Amino acid sequence: MTTVRFFAGARAAAGVSEVTSTAETVAELRADLAKRLGPDLERVLTVSTLLIDGVTGHDPMASLPADSTVDVLPPFAGG
Repeated sequence: MTTVRFFAGARAAAGVSEVTSTAETVAELRADLAKRLGPDLERVLTVSTLLIDGVTGHDPMASLPADSTVDVLPPFAGG
């Protein structure tokens, strides 16, 4: 099971700070989150970076390791 943590605007769009998912790939995870948490999050996901256990997940077909943590980081200004 993958733990997904939302930050900044992604947290606001999701309405929660953390969820779990059984998705097996990055693409499946994005689809699962959009379906479960709605169109506002779906829009944010299109521009967000996903960090999978601290490593940027660029490949939508990449497998998610068992018991991984995915951080959803939308673009933000500053620091």
